[in-house]
Amino acid sequence: MVYEEEVRTSPLKNFVNKIGKRNLIIIGVVLLIGVAVWVNWMIFSGNDPGYTGYDKNSGMDTNYGVDTEANVEDTGSNLDSYFASTQISRQRARDEALEVLQSVVDNASADEVTRNQALADISKIAKDMEAEANIETLIVAKGFAQCVAVVNGGMATIVVEAENLTPSDIAIINEIVYDQTGIKPINITITKK
Repeated sequence: MVYEEEVRTSPLKNFVNKIGKRNLIIIGVVLLIGVAVWVNWMIFSGNDPGYTGYDKNSGMDTNYGVDTEANVEDTGSNLDSYFASTQISRQRARDEALEVLQSVVDNASADEVTRNQALADISKIAKDMEAEANIETLIVAKGFAQCVAVVNGGMATIVVEAENLTPSDIAIINEIVYDQTGIKPINITITKK
């Protein structure tokens, strides 16, 4: 009598075989990009202590007409430093994400589907970067001293240097972002610094 030994695989191997190595790589890259976006989001939302919110339903800054930074003394150089450091942080996060995606593209053992997904993600990031640069340029051209834009995943965050944001200022910014990205005002967050 021949006894067959039951071969058991670990739950992790079963999971990897069921999902597929290619899909796990794609999930990992997407998660890494998501973390980079989250870090950018935290940088933007954490640097404005007086900001209490933006009402996405009405398209209005809830701080309209209120000096939320009365106790925070921002000199011109502090604002310049804020905008410069925010742009540098945003660029570093994007560079890290692009580096990971490029390593997937360059990996000889990666299959064609994974490479194509990585190339599509690189293209999306490049498109978002171009939109951010266009938004920043156009908002500054409308009379704001400085601007930083972050576009990702159908959402946009805009930080402008302004004492107050009037409804017409908000409408102008919303229009610029919509024209450049197609993102609706309900998904646009505008913050004054």
